[in-house]
Amino acid sequence: MAKKKETEEKIKETPVEETAEDREAEIRLKELTEKLEASEQALAEEKDRYLRLLAEYDNFKKRTVTEKEDLYFAAKSDVIRRLLPVFDNFDRAAAVSDPEQFKAGVDMIISQFFQILEGMEVRQIAAEGDEFDPVFHEAVFREEKEGIPENHITEVLQKGYAIGDKVIRHAMVKVSAS
Repeated sequence: MAKKKETEEKIKETPVEETAEDREAEIRLKELTEKLEASEQALAEEKDRYLRLLAEYDNFKKRTVTEKEDLYFAAKSDVIRRLLPVFDNFDRAAAVSDPEQFKAGVDMIISQFFQILEGMEVRQIAAEGDEFDPVFHEAVFREEKEGIPENHITEVLQKGYAIGDKVIRHAMVKVSAS
């Protein structure tokens, strides 16, 4: 047993001769280790770029939502600000006791309201005698009426409004039949 131990110790102490293959393997291992470290560093840089881009996108989304909310509030506020004088005039009209003055006041309020709508580029759609257009009109009745060609408006039941070609509310109309 002691002899076996001695032999093992001699083997451990005896320098092992390096072969050319061992040196090449060691060089190759060193090269691969360097490549691995470079790849890990590049991956870490790309991950950092990705995380920064993700945070930037998240900030963009939040900023966009805030801008939309601000724009919506500004648009609503602008419309309300324009309509408040109309409501003030309704209050004044309600305080009038003379029916003729009341009627004159309401007519002036209606005129003021339509001026505001025109200033906002809102236009009324549908008038009696116009040709029926399903883009702007909603036909709720068909009736035969002398002197009015087929598929024309005979009566406007509820006025419709549009801004440009975009309908805010369709006009409800009666349409002539043959």
